[in-house]
Amino acid sequence: QVQLVESGGGLVQAGGSLRLSCAASGRTFSSYSMGWFRQAPGKEREFVAGISRSGGRTYYADSVKGRFTISRDNAKNTVYLQMNNLKPEDTAVYYCARRKGANVVVTTHPHDYEYWGQGTQVTVSS
Repeated sequence: QVQLVESGGGLVQAGGSLRLSCAASGRTFSSYSMGWFRQAPGKEREFVAGISRSGGRTYYADSVKGRFTISRDNAKNTVYLQMNNLKPEDTAVYYCARRKGANVVVTTHPHDYEYWGQGTQVTVSS
């Protein structure tokens, strides 16, 4: 019943920007930490950014710090990932995910997340 739907991916040139959105179903969205992960071909899924249930705390992978910003609008059941100064190495399928358990801290491990969206492709050309 819990569904996460990502959107906003696309093809951009290096240095460009994209804003990803993840729309979540359910009435308890605000009770869960959320995360963005990405997976490039042939590579393991990796943590990109996370946000606490209230949006008060955010976490970023070193590779995206200073370039990406995660945010959420609990009234709209939506989490966002603003991606600026994109690099070719950012090319991947991006997934949003809901943390297992209500009112628990953000973690960087995929196995700590229970529900996943279908992913949205981000391609950054040189």
